[in-house]
Amino acid sequence: MSLLFALALQAATQPAAAIAPDYAKDADWLCLPGRRDVCSTPLPTTALSKFGYGSTGLSTVAKNPKVDCFYVYPTVSQDRAMNSDLKVAEENGAAITQLARFTGVCRTFAPIYRQMTTAAIGAAALGQDPKPWFELAYGDVRSAFRNFLATRAKGRPYVLIGHSQGSWLLQTLIAREIEGQPAAKQMALAIIPGFNVLVPEGKFVGGTFQSTPLCTRLGQKGCVVSYVSYRTNNPPPAGALFGMAPAKGMTVACTNPAALGTKGWAPLDSYWYTRSQLPVPGGPIRWSSEGSPPSPFLRTEGLASARCVNDGQRGYLEIRTNVTPGAKWTDRIGGEVGIGGMFIPGWGMHLSDVPAAQGDLMRLVEAVAR
Repeated sequence: MSLLFALALQAATQPAAAIAPDYAKDADWLCLPGRRDVCSTPLPTTALSKFGYGSTGLSTVAKNPKVDCFYVYPTVSQDRAMNSDLKVAEENGAAITQLARFTGVCRTFAPIYRQMTTAAIGAAALGQDPKPWFELAYGDVRSAFRNFLATRAKGRPYVLIGHSQGSWLLQTLIAREIEGQPAAKQMALAIIPGFNVLVPEGKFVGGTFQSTPLCTRLGQKGCVVSYVSYRTNNPPPAGALFGMAPAKGMTVACTNPAALGTKGWAPLDSYWYTRSQLPVPGGPIRWSSEGSPPSPFLRTEGLASARCVNDGQRGYLEIRTNVTPGAKWTDRIGGEVGIGGMFIPGWGMHLSDVPAAQGDLMRLVEAVAR
């Protein structure tokens, strides 16, 4: 709590919010198709299996993808104000690890927006009302989306992609700007993990969205993929920020990206950033007995598996590591959020929401494109 207090105190003397971005200008976009930026830069990636390291290659950029991806990045800004400025820093890292690989299946659009900063998250945790800061961030995302539809997408189908704060903002965008509007016909898919989507227990629609259902099969269009991740045998505790619905009769939606519409275990197609300096329970990961990773990114297929769990108000994606005796790959993965030497139990494996299933998420985009 002391760190949260420091963040809130730091933001108490925040400067005035930056001037609103103009999304008619390419400079106010982090990623756009057809130019060289963090999303179009190929990522060196090595395959890692139980037999050890395999080949290393580069992620691809599709020449003529059939869909567009509109991405809103998660909370990353360390700016002192409650809302970030428009100077790109930490935002690049989010786009590289979460969006850049999707250039192999869609045209990527990512607006720079005045997001709620880590200081704002700390202030909200101490009881301050985040609504003004949220509405400022949402206003930017809405403006970017309107510009995207009017001048950039040009009638093409689109996929919404977000995480954490980005998913929260896209939830709001769907509810206010897409449901019941012409834009709904263009929405091929929404991938919004890392923030609670609420549905009535046993239902696929209702709650957060009035008419947009959860995805239940591969290739289904106009639906939502949403989940929050928790390590196996460590379900969301009472009062958890992620994974606990606030009222009886409702639950947190879970769609397993590796096996839509099912409750059983399914192996995950994961992409891990091996140069991360974020804390991991048990200490730094030794990815293979063969030594250090030969590239910044590793792809593992089946190192982890996941299943959806809905138990009353609880709803989450349970993730386990598949331990294989004698294997050359690790038996550990990270994802918990660490602050001040402790891990926040109510956030689960928040940092692994996207990387743990990134290959599966890309296949969902490919499926709706077909």
